[in-house]
Amino acid sequence: QSSSKSSSRPTTGPPLDLSFKYIHSVRPKDIADEAETHTQPNLVRSQNGKAICNAIRMNNNSLNDINGLDKTMADIVDNPDEIAWIDLSFNELNTIDKVLTLFKNVRVLYLHGNTIEKIQEVQKLSSLPHLRSLTLHGNPIETERGYRQYVLSVLPGLRTLDFSGVTKQDRSGALTWSAMNKKTRRRKNSTS
Repeated sequence: QSSSKSSSRPTTGPPLDLSFKYIHSVRPKDIADEAETHTQPNLVRSQNGKAICNAIRMNNNSLNDINGLDKTMADIVDNPDEIAWIDLSFNELNTIDKVLTLFKNVRVLYLHGNTIEKIQEVQKLSSLPHLRSLTLHGNPIETERGYRQYVLSVLPGLRTLDFSGVTKQDRSGALTWSAMNKKTRRRKNSTS
Protein backbone atom coordinates (compact mmCIF):
# COMPACT_ATOMS: atom_id res chain seq x y z
CA GLN A 1 0.00 0.00 0.00
CA SER A 2 2.78 2.46 0.76
CA SER A 3 4.12 2.05 -2.77
CA SER A 4 0.72 2.88 -4.25
CA LYS A 5 0.57 6.01 -2.08
CA SER A 6 3.97 7.18 -3.29
CA SER A 7 3.03 6.51 -6.91
CA SER A 8 -0.22 8.43 -6.49
CA ARG A 9 1.67 11.48 -5.24
CA PRO A 10 1.36 14.21 -7.88
CA THR A 11 4.51 14.77 -9.91
CA THR A 12 3.67 18.46 -10.06
CA GLY A 13 0.99 20.80 -8.86
CA PRO A 14 -0.12 24.29 -9.81
CA PRO A 15 2.46 27.11 -9.95
CA LEU A 16 3.84 28.58 -6.76
CA ASP A 17 2.26 32.02 -7.05
CA LEU A 18 4.22 34.78 -5.36
CA SER A 19 3.00 37.53 -7.68
CA PHE A 20 1.66 40.87 -6.45
CA LYS A 21 3.18 40.31 -2.98
CA TYR A 22 5.40 43.42 -2.76
CA ILE A 23 8.46 41.18 -2.56
CA HIS A 24 11.75 43.13 -2.58
CA SER A 25 14.18 40.26 -2.02
CA VAL A 26 14.62 36.60 -2.92
CA ARG A 27 16.27 35.80 0.40
CA PRO A 28 14.93 32.45 1.64
CA LYS A 29 13.40 33.91 4.79
CA ASP A 30 11.55 36.69 2.93
CA ILE A 31 10.13 34.34 0.31
CA ALA A 32 9.34 31.56 2.79
CA ASP A 33 7.51 34.04 5.03
CA GLU A 34 5.52 35.32 2.07
CA ALA A 35 4.74 31.80 0.86
CA GLU A 36 3.42 30.85 4.30
CA THR A 37 1.57 34.12 4.96
CA HIS A 38 -0.36 34.02 1.69
CA THR A 39 -1.27 30.38 1.37
CA GLN A 40 -2.52 29.09 -1.93
CA PRO A 41 -5.48 26.81 -1.36
CA ASN A 42 -4.64 24.62 -4.37
CA LEU A 43 -0.87 24.44 -3.81
CA VAL A 44 0.32 20.86 -3.47
CA ARG A 45 2.94 20.29 -0.79
CA SER A 46 5.28 17.39 -0.11
CA GLN A 47 5.57 15.71 3.28
CA ASN A 48 8.37 18.11 4.17
CA GLY A 49 6.10 21.10 3.41
CA LYS A 50 7.76 22.16 0.19
CA ALA A 51 5.71 23.12 -2.87
CA ILE A 52 5.38 20.44 -5.54
CA CYS A 53 5.44 22.49 -8.72
CA ASN A 54 7.41 23.18 -11.85
CA ALA A 55 6.36 26.82 -12.30
CA ILE A 56 7.13 29.91 -10.24
CA ARG A 57 5.28 33.20 -10.55
CA MET A 58 7.11 36.14 -9.01
CA ASN A 59 5.74 38.80 -11.33
CA ASN A 60 4.56 42.26 -10.31
CA ASN A 61 6.82 42.65 -7.32
CA SER A 62 9.73 45.02 -6.60
CA LEU A 63 12.65 42.68 -7.26
CA ASN A 64 15.83 44.37 -8.50
CA ASP A 65 18.17 41.49 -7.70
CA ILE A 66 17.52 37.74 -7.91
CA ASN A 67 20.96 36.50 -6.87
CA GLY A 68 20.33 33.53 -4.57
CA LEU A 69 17.05 32.51 -6.23
CA ASP A 70 18.42 28.97 -6.61
CA LYS A 71 18.96 28.60 -2.86
CA THR A 72 15.55 30.04 -2.09
CA MET A 73 13.81 27.67 -4.49
CA ALA A 74 15.72 24.75 -2.93
CA ASP A 75 14.25 25.80 0.43
CA ILE A 76 10.62 26.09 -0.70
CA VAL A 77 10.21 23.86 -3.78
CA ASP A 78 10.32 20.07 -3.56
CA ASN A 79 12.38 19.56 -6.71
CA PRO A 80 13.76 22.90 -7.95
CA ASP A 81 15.70 21.16 -10.73
CA GLU A 82 12.36 20.50 -12.42
CA ILE A 83 11.28 24.15 -12.59
CA ALA A 84 10.25 24.69 -16.21
CA TRP A 85 8.56 28.09 -16.05
CA ILE A 86 9.69 31.25 -14.26
CA ASP A 87 7.73 34.49 -14.42
CA LEU A 88 9.72 37.51 -13.25
CA SER A 89 7.84 40.05 -15.36
CA PHE A 90 7.03 43.53 -14.09
CA ASN A 91 9.79 43.82 -11.53
CA GLU A 92 12.79 46.16 -11.45
CA LEU A 93 15.48 43.86 -12.84
CA ASN A 94 18.13 45.74 -14.84
CA THR A 95 20.25 42.68 -15.65
CA ILE A 96 19.66 39.03 -16.43
CA ASP A 97 21.22 37.35 -13.43
CA LYS A 98 23.31 34.24 -14.13
CA VAL A 99 21.36 32.48 -11.37
CA LEU A 100 18.68 31.83 -14.02
CA THR A 101 21.13 29.59 -15.88
CA LEU A 102 21.12 27.20 -12.91
CA PHE A 103 17.53 26.23 -13.75
CA LYS A 104 18.54 23.95 -16.63
CA ASN A 105 15.00 22.69 -17.32
CA VAL A 106 13.45 26.12 -17.82
CA ARG A 107 11.38 26.20 -20.98
CA VAL A 108 9.47 29.44 -20.39
CA LEU A 109 11.01 32.61 -18.98
CA TYR A 110 9.09 35.86 -18.63
CA LEU A 111 11.25 38.93 -18.10
CA HIS A 112 9.05 41.55 -19.77
CA GLY A 113 8.31 44.85 -18.09
CA ASN A 114 11.65 45.18 -16.31
CA THR A 115 14.52 47.65 -16.84
CA ILE A 116 17.09 45.54 -18.71
CA GLU A 117 19.21 47.99 -20.72
CA LYS A 118 22.07 45.99 -22.24
CA ILE A 119 21.11 43.64 -25.05
CA GLN A 120 24.26 41.58 -24.37
CA GLU A 121 22.56 40.37 -21.17
CA VAL A 122 20.56 37.94 -23.36
CA GLN A 123 23.79 36.02 -24.06
CA LYS A 124 23.66 34.64 -20.50
CA LEU A 125 20.56 32.63 -21.38
CA SER A 126 22.32 30.71 -24.17
CA SER A 127 23.28 27.99 -21.68
CA LEU A 128 19.62 27.04 -21.09
CA PRO A 129 19.19 24.04 -23.39
CA HIS A 130 15.40 23.76 -23.12
CA LEU A 131 14.43 27.46 -23.30
CA ARG A 132 11.65 27.75 -25.89
CA SER A 133 9.68 30.84 -24.88
CA LEU A 134 11.14 34.15 -23.73
CA THR A 135 9.63 37.59 -23.14
CA LEU A 136 11.73 40.72 -22.97
CA HIS A 137 9.38 43.37 -24.37
CA GLY A 138 8.86 46.41 -22.21
CA ASN A 139 12.56 46.56 -21.36
CA PRO A 140 14.85 49.29 -22.76
CA ILE A 141 16.67 46.63 -24.85
CA GLU A 142 13.55 46.27 -26.97
CA THR A 143 14.38 49.60 -28.64
CA GLU A 144 17.83 48.39 -29.75
CA ARG A 145 18.27 48.16 -33.50
CA GLY A 146 18.08 44.50 -34.53
CA TYR A 147 16.66 43.48 -31.15
CA ARG A 148 14.59 40.51 -32.39
CA GLN A 149 17.31 39.30 -34.77
CA TYR A 150 19.95 39.52 -32.04
CA VAL A 151 17.89 37.58 -29.51
CA LEU A 152 17.08 34.86 -32.04
CA SER A 153 20.70 34.62 -33.18
CA VAL A 154 21.83 34.13 -29.57
CA LEU A 155 18.93 31.78 -28.68
CA PRO A 156 18.18 29.82 -31.87
CA GLY A 157 16.03 27.27 -30.01
CA LEU A 158 13.30 29.79 -29.17
CA ARG A 159 9.86 29.06 -30.57
CA THR A 160 8.26 32.23 -29.22
CA LEU A 161 9.73 35.62 -28.40
CA ASP A 162 7.59 38.26 -26.73
CA PHE A 163 4.46 36.11 -27.13
CA SER A 164 4.98 36.01 -30.89
CA GLY A 165 5.82 32.80 -32.75
CA VAL A 166 9.25 32.58 -34.36
CA THR A 167 8.82 32.22 -38.13
CA LYS A 168 11.16 30.93 -40.83
CA GLN A 169 11.57 34.53 -41.92
CA ASP A 170 12.61 35.47 -38.36
CA ARG A 171 15.20 32.70 -38.35
CA SER A 172 16.53 33.74 -41.74
CA GLY A 173 16.72 37.37 -40.60
CA ALA A 174 18.58 36.31 -37.46
CA LEU A 175 21.13 34.37 -39.52
CA THR A 176 21.64 37.30 -41.87
CA TRP A 177 21.90 39.75 -38.99
CA SER A 178 24.42 37.54 -37.22
CA ALA A 179 26.57 37.12 -40.33
CA MET A 180 26.55 40.86 -41.03
CA ASN A 181 27.46 41.73 -37.47
CA LYS A 182 30.28 39.18 -37.33
CA LYS A 183 31.83 40.87 -40.40
CA THR A 184 31.47 44.27 -38.73
CA ARG A 185 33.07 43.00 -35.52
CA ARG A 186 35.94 41.44 -37.48
CA ARG A 187 36.57 44.74 -39.30
CA LYS A 188 36.56 46.66 -36.00
CA ASN A 189 38.97 44.15 -34.44
CA SER A 190 41.37 44.21 -37.40
CA THR A 191 41.57 48.04 -37.41
CA SER A 192 42.24 48.32 -33.69
